[in-house]
Amino acid sequence: MDEHDHHDVYAAQCPCREVLDLLANKWSALAIGAMAQGPQRFGMLQRRLDGISPKVLTNTLRRLEGMGFVDRTVYPSVPLHVEYALTDLGRSVGEPLAQLRDWVERHLDKIGPTGGTAGEGR
Repeated sequence: MDEHDHHDVYAAQCPCREVLDLLANKWSALAIGAMAQGPQRFGMLQRRLDGISPKVLTNTLRRLEGMGFVDRTVYPSVPLHVEYALTDLGRSVGEPLAQLRDWVERHLDKIGPTGGTAGEGR
């Protein structure tokens, strides 16, 4: 029996839902994508994730770190140098999230009120 056989994301109390909630969040998906090229400093991530506030980025990175998707490394220097990098787990989820981001960019013109004509291509 596989380790995950007892998990059911559709069950109300399944811990999978917390992970799904984090990964389905736009800022998490974008942060993971931004770190796919290698470690990033906070300011660099904030510039890359146009529109994210420092508070939301901090909370997103903490949640990703807490679940094991991101490592935070502090380098003792003046000023303090902190880098965020994907763990093996973070890199593994980065692939399907990249596919989702690519899909959204390719199909945005066909999606309801956000772009294109509602119902077009359906």
